[in-house]
Amino acid sequence: MKIAINGFGRIGRTILRQVLAGPTDVEVVAINDIAPLDLCSYLFAYDSTFGPWQGRVEGRNGALHVDGRAFPMSHEADLARIDLSGVDVLMDCTGIARSSDVAGRGLAAGARRVLISGPSPAAEVTVVLGANEDRIRDARIVSNASCTTNALAPLLKLLDEIAGVETAHMTTIHCYTNSQPLVDAPRGDFARSRAAALSMVPTTSSANSLIEDVLPQLAGRVSGAAVRVPAASVSAVDLVARTASPVTPDTLRAAAEGMDVLGWTDLPLVSSDLRARPESLVIAGPETRVTGEQIRIFGWYDNEWGFSARMLDMARLMAK
Repeated sequence: MKIAINGFGRIGRTILRQVLAGPTDVEVVAINDIAPLDLCSYLFAYDSTFGPWQGRVEGRNGALHVDGRAFPMSHEADLARIDLSGVDVLMDCTGIARSSDVAGRGLAAGARRVLISGPSPAAEVTVVLGANEDRIRDARIVSNASCTTNALAPLLKLLDEIAGVETAHMTTIHCYTNSQPLVDAPRGDFARSRAAALSMVPTTSSANSLIEDVLPQLAGRVSGAAVRVPAASVSAVDLVARTASPVTPDTLRAAAEGMDVLGWTDLPLVSSDLRARPESLVIAGPETRVTGEQIRIFGWYDNEWGFSARMLDMARLMAK
């Protein structure tokens, strides 16, 4: 499978790290980012979250060179000016593919399919592995939803199948992101205008609306909110659900272990222990408990590494 990466930020660079360390079925044939090559090379080599790349990285002659492998790199603001003929899936990791003309530039450049690394109204369909992948069909522009939706949707679908979800509320305890300022500065949302690393910030989650798109059978039964916290990586989902029939942690564990995108741990872990885990969600057994017809499920997810792993899985599915 041949992929191209448009936008070499947190997700784009993490995808390349996983390609280099993973199976050989994925070939990165092009990278595009408006930042200069030497800066892109530096940020790939020295990662504050995942640590430095244990090998040789340099940018020269229009390519990013990693351990002897060369990845051609362009710096075009308009993707349609790049030749992407032969590319099976273009991964748009820019965060700006929110209109059909922007999202469709990869197709205009020659790519067969476009996978957007986030929510986008320009996508033909929003798909979450473990929840609604049957909806891909022949869609050419697909949204991979959000990291939180990837963590929550498979869990909700599983819980609904084994016990029937009557009502549920999710709170994501989410690490800060680039959408927040380092110091108090104006943003559209008052609370999100506060310094990201100094306070816990209550806010909204895109998963709140995306769940109804991904799992329409649960429309009107699930609510959600977010609290941004002063941590650089790994977030959590805290779900409280009322079910139609009783469910035990053992039943939940047995069902979750049958899904590739879900994990389970019985250890008393903290967020940093889950860094670079590939699952969409790792359920914390010690934090999961039942009270009457209500179950509380707590799980961890690396919002960068796990989401990037799903981007690659989704690309494989689209390429078929």
